Amino acid sequence: MASRPYTPKPATDIFTPHDTDINRRECRRLVPMKVLALGLGRTGTASLRSALHTLGFNCYHMMSASVENPPDCLMWSDALAAKYDGVGTFGPEQWDQLLGHCQAVCDWPAVAFAKNLVEAYPEAKVVLTTRNVDSWYASTMRTVHWRATEPGLQLAAKVDWAASMYQPMVSKFWTCFWEGDFEKNGKRRFDEYYAEVRQLVPKHNLLEYNISEGWQPLCDFLEAPIPEGQSFPRTNSLDDFVERCRRRNRMQLLNAAFRCVVFSCTLGAIAASLLSSTSTFRRIAVLDRASAAFRGDF
Repeated sequence: MASRPYTPKPATDIFTPHDTDINRRECRRLVPMKVLALGLGRTGTASLRSALHTLGFNCYHMMSASVENPPDCLMWSDALAAKYDGVGTFGPEQWDQLLGHCQAVCDWPAVAFAKNLVEAYPEAKVVLTTRNVDSWYASTMRTVHWRATEPGLQLAAKVDWAASMYQPMVSKFWTCFWEGDFEKNGKRRFDEYYAEVRQLVPKHNLLEYNISEGWQPLCDFLEAPIPEGQSFPRTNSLDDFVERCRRRNRMQLLNAAFRCVVFSCTLGAIAASLLSSTSTFRRIAVLDRASAAFRGDF
């Protein structure tokens, strides 16, 4: 199956004004990849992203695709198709296209490609954020699992430019990574995944890290100074996640509604123009007949 082509953002998407539409397939690496943060989502990855930004590392996160530059989802879909379906190839060149503007990457769907990323960027340091599996599972059930399966996103995907790229990608990732059933397999796959990463990365290049530890171990590992006067960031709480997603659905449905209004107005204007033209032609025809009759009389 051919990969979906890039399409630019519609001019009618006025309710999501901050979405960009960069075609990563035309990009290349601009900065070196320095940090692979391979902990599963809901282990503090959004907070880690903010911390890395503070330390000077531009970090890629799921939100980079879901709410910042939605066309990224097209390349993630390509990567997922290559990994799970054997369709196409996705190697170092494609990773540089997708992530070339970043010095770090974290969160899902990147975790599905831990081995690929370690092989593509062997010089990068690896941070593995951890969390108690039971609290992680409860948090993930109420956030990302809900998001990957919710009807609101599925509806938006039928009518909105950004959602139509994001929803198929996140659904594919969620189904494949958890072997078809997160509720049944989530905790087992959590343990398996962390064991795989520990075996994959040499100990000297791996930091197992809980964000409750703050700046010190992270800065020591990355050889970066501890930011003065700044507490370690705490972002993307459960409530914030759900509210952001619901608001995103509303804005995307408003995009679709506005597009329908514009389309209807455009059709109305065209119809009015056609009716006006038809009326004009009829008047001209009447005048032509009258003129012909007049000439016949004389």
